[in-house]
Amino acid sequence: MKISDFLRKEAVNVDLKSETKMDVISEMVTMLVDGGIIEKKHKNKIIDGLMAREALGSTAIGQGIAIPHTKSDTVGDLISALAISKKGVNFDSLDGEPAYIFFLLIAPSDSAGPHLKALARVSRLLKDKFFRDSLKNTKTAKDVMDLLSQEDSRIG
Repeated sequence: MKISDFLRKEAVNVDLKSETKMDVISEMVTMLVDGGIIEKKHKNKIIDGLMAREALGSTAIGQGIAIPHTKSDTVGDLISALAISKKGVNFDSLDGEPAYIFFLLIAPSDSAGPHLKALARVSRLLKDKFFRDSLKNTKTAKDVMDLLSQEDSRIG
């Protein structure tokens, strides 16, 4: 599974404006709506699912990374959005540090395998400090997609 299998350029934002957890999630789901990836009528249901998951425990895993995720019957395939905050956002991270890289995942309700594979793939990519730093320094969505494509090829 490659990141390009479930992330489209329309769902990438290199200048996230939000300053709170709720606003980050809302802004990222809005990116998916604006990109034509999910229907607007499902926006609030998806946000509610993501916030319910956050209530169980923060998806900010440390090192400036958060991977908010949920399952929803409103999507037929695994979809994602990627956003980068220049200032950082308090996302209740395990290490107490702000999050800068947000990788949002939404999987169909009945899919355990792809959801877990995607989480593992994203986590593996973002473990690499050089890759995280490169990602934070991208200027455009195309730069992000090119970088992800290179990294996908490198780690196989």
